[in-house]
Amino acid sequence: MRCPFCHDNDTQVMDTREAEEGSAIRRRRRCPACEKRFTTYERVELAMPAIVKKNGSRVEFDRSKLRASLMLSLRKRPVSADAVDSAILRIEDRLLSTGEREVISERLGELVMRELKKMDKIAYVRFASVYRSFEDIDEFTDVIREVRPKRGGKTV
Repeated sequence: MRCPFCHDNDTQVMDTREAEEGSAIRRRRRCPACEKRFTTYERVELAMPAIVKKNGSRVEFDRSKLRASLMLSLRKRPVSADAVDSAILRIEDRLLSTGEREVISERLGELVMRELKKMDKIAYVRFASVYRSFEDIDEFTDVIREVRPKRGGKTV
């Protein structure tokens, strides 16, 4: 592995651990040339299905776009990075388990909404408002009712 700092070709592995619930290997490395340390991750590379957008175009699944979308919804919310990583893994697992070569973007959006609903209700409402393109306040109210805790069988 090449050092990202000095670009020397010889780096040493200092520590190896499982990461991301066993789906990746985390390696802590050190460069003997510049003495800097850095972390690498090793993952199995599986062929994720292509995403078919509303306009019919197809794009490759992009983990970084998924993370950015989640992080935007979770901005200033008390959700850990580990929780986001776990949600991304569950979404990827569900996409892979379809066995399909293509998945419509609406399916991906629903998977994201399901994960956000479990993690943070505010982030869920934020994402839903953009994803579902709310036209009026009634649509907003419906989503809020959906996530609002119920007391004694009645909506609060």
